[in-house]
Amino acid sequence: MAEERKAVTKKEGTFDKDLIRELAGLLEETGLTEIEIEHEGKRVRVARTITVGAGALSIDAGHAAREAGERGGKEEHHRPGTVHSPMVGTAYRSPEPGAPPFVEAGTKVTAGQTILIIEAMKTMNHIPAPHAGTVLAVLVDDGQPVEFAEPLAVIEKG
Repeated sequence: MAEERKAVTKKEGTFDKDLIRELAGLLEETGLTEIEIEHEGKRVRVARTITVGAGALSIDAGHAAREAGERGGKEEHHRPGTVHSPMVGTAYRSPEPGAPPFVEAGTKVTAGQTILIIEAMKTMNHIPAPHAGTVLAVLVDDGQPVEFAEPLAVIEKG
């Protein structure tokens, strides 16, 4: 039956509905808002929107503001030395559960030293310090989903 479905998929130029369902499940599982794949010249993009009521928005905004204040705030996004996420995925601050984090505020790092890991598509990507210096702030929590270009940490040169 699977072979039959693949033949129909190629002939009619449509995508396998099970593939789309699987991608939608992956979005839910990872907390991502969209995913796009291309295979054999065909591309599919699955996205979800999140609707938040006004009451929930004000609670979430207050919580986010408190967290941002604790971790250095939005101004860290444009501060010199800010390390940004090169991909969408899940950030991990330590090499394995229960292990100490790679870095904390105040840690001195060398260029290329791993400061955290981002898991994307079941691949663990080590995020290196772009230069030697002192970590001023780590802006993500362990297990937190991150978006492309999201600030991860601030490292002061030196």
